[in-house]
Amino acid sequence: MATADLPPSHGVRLASASGRWVLACSVLGSGMALLDGTVVNIALPRIGEDFGATLASLQWTVNGYLLTLAGLILLGGGLGDRYGRRRVFVVGAIWFALASSLCGIAQDSAMLIVARALQGVGGALLTPGSLALVQSTFRREDRAKAVGAWSGLGGVAGAVGPFIGGYLVDGPGWRWIFLINVPIAAVVVAIAQWHVPESRDRDAAGSFDMAGAALAALCLAGITYALISASGHPSLVLLIGPAALGLACGVAFVRVEQRREHPMLPLSVFSSKLFTSMNLVTLLLYAAIGGVFFLLPVQLQIAAGYSPLRAGVATLPLTVLLLLLSAPAGGLAQRIGPRPLLTVGPLITAAGLLLLTRVSPSSSGYFADVLPGVVVQGIGLSIIVAPLTATVLASVDVNHSGVASGVNNAAARVAQLLAVAALPLAIGLSSQAYRSPHAVNSAFGKAMYICAGLCVIAAVLAALLIPSGALREEDDQPPRALPECRTNCGFSSPPLEPGATRART
Repeated sequence: MATADLPPSHGVRLASASGRWVLACSVLGSGMALLDGTVVNIALPRIGEDFGATLASLQWTVNGYLLTLAGLILLGGGLGDRYGRRRVFVVGAIWFALASSLCGIAQDSAMLIVARALQGVGGALLTPGSLALVQSTFRREDRAKAVGAWSGLGGVAGAVGPFIGGYLVDGPGWRWIFLINVPIAAVVVAIAQWHVPESRDRDAAGSFDMAGAALAALCLAGITYALISASGHPSLVLLIGPAALGLACGVAFVRVEQRREHPMLPLSVFSSKLFTSMNLVTLLLYAAIGGVFFLLPVQLQIAAGYSPLRAGVATLPLTVLLLLLSAPAGGLAQRIGPRPLLTVGPLITAAGLLLLTRVSPSSSGYFADVLPGVVVQGIGLSIIVAPLTATVLASVDVNHSGVASGVNNAAARVAQLLAVAALPLAIGLSSQAYRSPHAVNSAFGKAMYICAGLCVIAAVLAALLIPSGALREEDDQPPRALPECRTNCGFSSPPLEPGATRART
């Protein structure tokens, strides 16, 4: 997401009325997409009950959104740079609202899945587009504060998401977790049209990598389809065919990216061993996180008998801890280096997941069996997110920091996509079994052990592959970028960082 570096005299001041309008618009837009990524999991049991849906349909309800979001998010910022950041952001908001309307009036699970996939397209425009608005609109001296405010307020939206989702599912019904986006999007579009100036990158050149985006999406779709279908014991043709197609598209994607002058995914960033290692750690950690947040609401509602509202509120301490501790953890990583935190954090997270195995139909209560696991997991994740982002940015040249952040963000979403597809198969939860408290409880315990194991592997890799000491800039090395999204709620993905605007000093 390259942006033109305007002189200090150009742009909007953060403290001005115009600045507050721009910040409100960007936070509402990105918050809308973030909310939808968190509240849907709370509604899954009710959606399954209303539609008589199989577990595979519920998996696709989550993965339809993740598939298009992960496949297209790297293109979102580029479209704004070329055609106008405000214009593309507004298109994303309108698209997201229309897709949300389709979700809200869905008559069956197939219609809901298609609408969710369309929602992901809107999310791929909104998420990087909202950050691009902040990055391009504010004066240079105010940008770091503006990005920090965008990140922190977006984290608040993520924190209240499960509560809002639970309230709506318990009250007017699950369809309102989607329909509520329509008036929010209307406000976003109105503010953008009246108060947000247009901007674009005048130096943007080259054609868009549509072939790369299509191949990436087909690769993920084929592999995801095979993993989800495997639990239904289909014929080998229906299983091997999509998997082979997905793998073939993956190989073709790599070749296309190697040959394009302006690829969606510049493979050169993977020449950094540290960058490659950190994305592998990201895949492992966010696969575990994705698995937990897919199954924990089901366990709480089906096995433990929680209402949707109680299930949503149950995870609130985790998001509060992320908001409070992510910035201090980032500061500590700058002083002592990221390796200790990225080794200890996943181990603490694993301990929290093991504590969650105490959640069952015979649980003593929230404070005895749910809260300890949520709090320990929250502490672990708080230690991880900021150092992970800092290490990713420090592993590449400052001019590639925006691309590096986008790749890392996409990697986290791909990890969750694959976890939601593969974990039910690994734990033997299939078809209508998710309606049985006994079956869900048995499968949930196995899932927490698997997710904890992924965290332990991530900790070992971090200990082995990350250099010791602080990531300092040496005289003979190019400058490195520093994270600007210091306060965040990174349980859905590491925060997107703006392009190269600030070097390490």
